[in-house]
Amino acid sequence: MSGELPPNINIKEPRWDQSTFVGRANHFFTVTDPRNILLTNEQLENARKIVHDYRQGIIPPGLTENELWRAKYIYDSAFHPDTGEKMILIGRMSAQVPMNMTITGCMMTFYRTTPAVLFWQWINQSFNAVVNYTNRSGDAPLTVNELGAAYVSATTGAVATALGLNALTKHVSPLIGRFVPFAAVAAANCINIPLMRQRELKVGIPVTDENGNRLGESANAAKQAITQVVVSRILMAAPGMAIPPFIMNTLEKKAFLKRFPWMSAPIQVGLVGFCLVFATPLCCALFPQKSSMSVTSLEPDLQAKIQETYPELRRVYFNKGL
Repeated sequence: MSGELPPNINIKEPRWDQSTFVGRANHFFTVTDPRNILLTNEQLENARKIVHDYRQGIIPPGLTENELWRAKYIYDSAFHPDTGEKMILIGRMSAQVPMNMTITGCMMTFYRTTPAVLFWQWINQSFNAVVNYTNRSGDAPLTVNELGAAYVSATTGAVATALGLNALTKHVSPLIGRFVPFAAVAAANCINIPLMRQRELKVGIPVTDENGNRLGESANAAKQAITQVVVSRILMAAPGMAIPPFIMNTLEKKAFLKRFPWMSAPIQVGLVGFCLVFATPLCCALFPQKSSMSVTSLEPDLQAKIQETYPELRRVYFNKGL
């Protein structure tokens, strides 16, 4: 073994203290950095090699601690924490800002006609389905049939909800009408996320002790994980969908946008993007990714199994997904 680094830096955990909101925010500002999607496959594989080698006690000559942490965060941004597989590009959290700013901006610009609402809600829910599947918890694979059924049910339910809410815009003021896309997205998240992760609710997600020793699978842990993700996703969408309507409602009364109405969409996309740059990591940080729950909150059979093997254990840990 060679190099300047000590071999005992714990890169299985984030660099910052995850028991505090500030520590989690620092972690997610790095993981969700949109610049990560510009990295080449060669850079991603190099980061994976550095991380895997370091875990085996192999340290390349000249590797610094900052370079090690940079490799860890490149690895975390592109590879699933449970399966280790490279995640679909648009499903990675680093793609959230550019993808969501474009889709959300268009949803909020083209919300007045049913065909436009149908198209952009379908695009949005299809994107959400990819993100929800990519950032699921656990390592149990979905079959093609399960994935197809989850996608169809999630997108159909979410789009139907959006269309129902859009019908209400005919009876409200234009400003309130601008908030309908947010109400639709919030409602759709409550449908899309559980449906795309329904396997977790059926068979459970892996739970471990504090040291990462696998203890079994728990559907109760999956319920807590999915609830936390739904809350954070709704709040993540809120600033980008709640603040721009007020600004756009004012701008559209000004001479500039009356003269150049085609500027409405790019301005709205830019406003949404600005909000998402901050909302995405801050809302991901609301709950620890390595979530935990009391052993007494698990299913009775799993409780019995754990108490028989680890009688002193009080809490279990699991990846809640994103």
